[in-house]
Amino acid sequence: MTTVRCNSCSEPAAALAWRCGTCGGSLDLAGLPPFDPKLIKRDDYSLWRYSAMLPVQKRFSLGEGMTPLAPVELDGEPVLAKLDYLNPTGSYKDRGASTLMNHIAGFDVSEVIDNSSGNAGASIAAYASLAGIAARIYVPTATAVESKKRLIDLFGGAIVESQQPIDDVYAAAQSITYASHAWSPWFVLGQMTVAWETWEQMGGHAPDAVATPVGHGGLFLGFYRGFRALREAGLIESMPRMIAVQSSGVDPIVQGWEQGLESPPTVSARPSVADGILVEAPARGAQILSALYETDGFALRVDNDAIKKAQRRMARKGLIIEMTSAVVAAALPQIRRRTGDDAAVVLAFTGNGLKNLA
Repeated sequence: MTTVRCNSCSEPAAALAWRCGTCGGSLDLAGLPPFDPKLIKRDDYSLWRYSAMLPVQKRFSLGEGMTPLAPVELDGEPVLAKLDYLNPTGSYKDRGASTLMNHIAGFDVSEVIDNSSGNAGASIAAYASLAGIAARIYVPTATAVESKKRLIDLFGGAIVESQQPIDDVYAAAQSITYASHAWSPWFVLGQMTVAWETWEQMGGHAPDAVATPVGHGGLFLGFYRGFRALREAGLIESMPRMIAVQSSGVDPIVQGWEQGLESPPTVSARPSVADGILVEAPARGAQILSALYETDGFALRVDNDAIKKAQRRMARKGLIIEMTSAVVAAALPQIRRRTGDDAAVVLAFTGNGLKNLA
C-alpha cells in the first residue's frame, strides 16, 4: 500500500500534506507498485498507460504524456530529444499536474494554490479547471513572463502578483490546499512516466545519459526515479548518467556538485534568460545531488549567450523551445566531452517556445 512519509524523520503524513508537519522535511511516496511491463495499457497513448504503476485514480486527462523521442543532429552530434514541450499546456509540468490534481480531486477541495513563474502555474490552473477546482497562482512580480501570466488567466487561474511569492503561498497554505509542483510527492510521481516512455521508445533500453534543465528538479528526479524502477524490475542493467543543467545566473545544484556537498548552497540570482529555472533554493536539492553522485552524473552551467544561440539552432531544426529548454542544447559540447561521442544521450526539452513569441 502506498503511503506518504517524510524523507528526514520518516513520520507518516496526511494525504494532502506538502511537507512534513513534524520537522518540515520533504515528503515522498513509500510502497509504490513495482514496474510491470505486462500491465502497460498498450492502447492508451497518454501517461495513463502506466496507471497500474500510479497509485492515483484517473478522473480526467488532457492526453498528457507519450511525447515524441526525436533523433536530432546538433553541430554534427546525434542526440535524442524528448519533446516534452508538446504536452497539452506546452510544458512537461502537465505530467505532474495531472497526477497531483487527480489525487486532490478525490478529496473535498474547492481551491488550490501554487507559486510559479509561469509553466507550473499554467499547468496547475488548467488541470484544476478540468477538476472543477479554483486555482490561485502566486507569481513573482519581478520575473514573471507576461505571456505565461496570460496563459494562467486563460486556463482559469487567479493570479496574485507578489514580491515574496514563496512566503505568501506558505502563509496561505495554512488554510488552503497547496498544489505544490516543487514539494508535492504526487507531482514527482507523474514525472516518473517520462523515463518509462523513453525506455519504451528506445526498444526496452535506457540511454547512456539524460540531461534536463534543473530548477526544483521535478523532471530530473522523474527520469532518475523512473529508470530506478526499471532497474529494480530487472528491465535495464544500469542507470543512465544523470546530468543537471542550470543557468550561470542561478546555479545552486552546480555549485553543490562542484563542492561535493550533500545539499546545495542557497545562491543569489543574477539576470538569466532561462526564466523557468530561477530557483535559488531547490526544494529537493539534496535528492538531486544524491542522484548525480549515484549515477556518476554531473552538473553544468551555461551562460545567456550560449542559451540564446542554442534556442536559435534548435529553431533551425524545427523545434521551437523556450530559453529554459535550450540550456541542455547549449550544454551539449560540455556533455560530449564527458560522455564521449558514441554515448546515447537524451536531451529533455521542457517548455514550448511559442509562449515567448506571444
